[in-house]
Amino acid sequence: MSALQLLIVALAGVAVAGVLGAFVIAYRRSEAAPGTSRSWRSGVSRETRKADRSDLPSPVVARRPAPADEVPEAADDMPDVRAEAVPEEPSGEEEAAVPSVPGAVQAVEVMRVEELSPQEAGVNRRQFFTRALGITFGAFLGLNGVSYLAFLWPRLSGGFGSDIDVGAVADIQAEVIQGDGSILPKFVPEARAYIVPFAESDLSRSQFEGMPVVVGGLSALFQRCVHLGCRVPWCETSQGFECPCHGSKYNYTGEYEAGPAPRNLDRFEVLEEDGRMIVKTGTILQTPRAVAKTVPYPQGPSCIALTTADEV
Repeated sequence: MSALQLLIVALAGVAVAGVLGAFVIAYRRSEAAPGTSRSWRSGVSRETRKADRSDLPSPVVARRPAPADEVPEAADDMPDVRAEAVPEEPSGEEEAAVPSVPGAVQAVEVMRVEELSPQEAGVNRRQFFTRALGITFGAFLGLNGVSYLAFLWPRLSGGFGSDIDVGAVADIQAEVIQGDGSILPKFVPEARAYIVPFAESDLSRSQFEGMPVVVGGLSALFQRCVHLGCRVPWCETSQGFECPCHGSKYNYTGEYEAGPAPRNLDRFEVLEEDGRMIVKTGTILQTPRAVAKTVPYPQGPSCIALTTADEV
């Protein structure tokens, strides 16, 4: 797993943990919030809450007595009327109805309802969950966008898809051609390629004549089988490439020999700079099955037991 993939997995884990933590915090706060179904008030009966409110002092509004000219002459004979609190609890900002008696002070209970500003009220549960889900979804889209860009963005410097220096031409020639004349291709992981010998004299009589696939007597073959994409290993005994997946076989120059493969092994464009071999992994060349082979195959026992009707 690459470093980018590890980073994406770590960020996804952090995002999931953050969402879970947000849900837990919101759930615990909702248990203690007044006005919710889990509040302590839900366990208290309505009569108890009403009695509790009746014991609290209520704001009193004093009214001026009626003018003297409006007081009837028989006021002295009237009984002493004292201000009494209204037994029932008023609703809203309306004043409780009190009998209007001239010359008496009326005490009225008033309920004042004050609305809190958004700054004072804070964030409610719905707003919290909406914002949490929005942030989570945005983080998910961001992580996916980063992964897609990393997958689709071309690697302009280093790595597969760019020009790769695989070494000095003279050193590679001495490495791939053994002392007994046998071949041992050089595998370059960065280029996903096998570096194999290809004689300049054989180039003129092959189907690759005029193609930029040979430099300094060397050629670069793509490691992937052209049948279904399996990596094709090297078989030292037969001196060729043999795919263990479905039995496709190629000689050491990558020419088709047997199996279900539809063409030769794909190869890269190559060039020489200051005596060094450069493989252009961004340019893959395809060629049909070779009719006239440049090298014999097999030169010994096969490494796989699979055989095809095309193989003699």
